[in-house]
Amino acid sequence: QVQLVESGGGLVQPGGSLRLSCAASGSIFKIYGMGWYRQAPGKQRELVAEIYSDGSQNYEASVKGRFTISRDNAKNTVYLQMNSLKPEDTAVYYCKAEIARAAWTPEQYYWGQGTQVTVSS
Repeated sequence: QVQLVESGGGLVQPGGSLRLSCAASGSIFKIYGMGWYRQAPGKQRELVAEIYSDGSQNYEASVKGRFTISRDNAKNTVYLQMNSLKPEDTAVYYCKAEIARAAWTPEQYYWGQGTQVTVSS
């Protein structure tokens, strides 16, 4: 079994910062891509940022220059540093990881349970 557990969400004022963490645990052979998605009320879930095993990154246009994704492979953890937060960043943030549980099994996608980020004065 594989679990992704997010932490670090909360209430912050516009212009503030938050750091999200997502730790993967369980039967893990290798983690490929890891990423953060968000879903605001009444909207579809969207990609925020992703990072691959080679370190390459991809960001949604509205967060470029404000958010930074990173990963600690030794800890099976991905982070999202969010600066200059805006009210439109308010959403539930989900972690997603592409994980192979053994050398002979194909990789699968796993999701965390989500963490609420609210940007409001």
